[in-house]
Amino acid sequence: MKKISLFSLTALIIAAIDNMKNLPAAALFGSSLIFFFLFSALVFLIPTALVTAELSSAFPKKGGVYQWIHMAFGKKWAMAAIWLQWINTMVWYPTMLSFVAGTLAYLINPDFAQNKTYLIVCILSLFWGLTLINIKGVHVSVRINNICSMMGTILPMIFLILLGVIWVFKGQPLQISMTSENLIPSLSSSTSWVSLIAIMASFLGLELAGVHVNDVQNPQRNFPRAVLFATLFIFMSMTLGSLSIAWVLPGKEISLTSGVMQMFHGFFHAFGLNALTPILTLLIVVGSIGTMINWLISPAKGLLHAAEFGFLPAFFKRKNRAGVASNILLAQALVVSLLCLFFLLEPTVNAFFWFLTALSTELYMLMYILMFCASIRLHYKVSDRSDSFKIPGKQWGLWGTSVIGIFGCLATIIVSFFPPENIPMENTFRYLYLIGIGNVVTLVPLFFFYRYEKKQAATGVTAGSYCEEQRR
Repeated sequence: MKKISLFSLTALIIAAIDNMKNLPAAALFGSSLIFFFLFSALVFLIPTALVTAELSSAFPKKGGVYQWIHMAFGKKWAMAAIWLQWINTMVWYPTMLSFVAGTLAYLINPDFAQNKTYLIVCILSLFWGLTLINIKGVHVSVRINNICSMMGTILPMIFLILLGVIWVFKGQPLQISMTSENLIPSLSSSTSWVSLIAIMASFLGLELAGVHVNDVQNPQRNFPRAVLFATLFIFMSMTLGSLSIAWVLPGKEISLTSGVMQMFHGFFHAFGLNALTPILTLLIVVGSIGTMINWLISPAKGLLHAAEFGFLPAFFKRKNRAGVASNILLAQALVVSLLCLFFLLEPTVNAFFWFLTALSTELYMLMYILMFCASIRLHYKVSDRSDSFKIPGKQWGLWGTSVIGIFGCLATIIVSFFPPENIPMENTFRYLYLIGIGNVVTLVPLFFFYRYEKKQAATGVTAGSYCEEQRR
């Protein structure tokens, strides 16, 4: 089997993470977004990149968060990590799908981007369609998916940044002030820190590349380099892309589901390039769908591992003739369909989008805390790493990087409980109530899984041979 090159791995990481969906949310916070992008890079993106690079290089035969946490703390904590990744993805999907639906509206009627009925129908149709494709075992090659994601994400992202730069040099009016007073937000205001949610959400998923470590040429050398190259590109593109939208669109007019197309439409209209709108629309939609095809099966594989360890009933271990865990895929589709009902409870589309963004980011941060703790534990548990990449500074570097990463995660979880002022919410109490309910609904099932596994063990029912398979 042909190994993944350094360039291909870098492109794979960028295509999976560098998503235009989060740009409008970051652009809402104007010039202060520069401060929060730098802050997020220091307390989260860079620590995550360094820890991912070290763990993937040290354990090239056991890549991914599940394996790292399993080696550090055992199968129960590994199950917690799997569940947090899976449920985060389920909460994340409606936001990604609403972005695709909002973008697709520009081919039909831009007003549909704020129509709840249109968005729900489009979201459910897309997700169930992708689910049925995967159930039939339709395998799309990595190369085609990467090309799809690159064409629909990376190229439009670069184009978006170029348009923003042209807008500035053409002397067009800027919607935000770039003075030093506005670049530094009021750190005493809790609402200023709310933008941290949107920024952190832009950097989620870097550790997922660890599952490819077995397929990489010279992983001890190339994997850390690919992670660091991708990290630099992601940081620059997300910062400049968000600024481009903030320069062109007034904050009150930015839609979280169609802000990217708003920016393109505004620029094309100002310079007489309206004919390019449908082309960019199709590129972004195709690229987003290509990314979702790649992501759809990953959480299903995670839950399949949990079922093999006995945390889930045998029903979820069943595979169809194509070798796909079809029951898990159908369960995912049902969960996403239920989450879409929250659309009816939120006053606006932006409120719905922000609620799910905050909840999914908060859940993912819990998983990252486990990963940072695992990196410290494995540093002492597995000391023989002579040929692997190591975080500079020896144990002090590892401890410092992990503690800073944990601090960034905790800060993000805390501010997720504060609703932003520039997104219409009925009241703060209702927002806190929904966030609290969201946490309970998504985390409580984990305790039932533990109880089920304990009951299975007590009755002498074995969970499968996943561990033995990994050893072989």
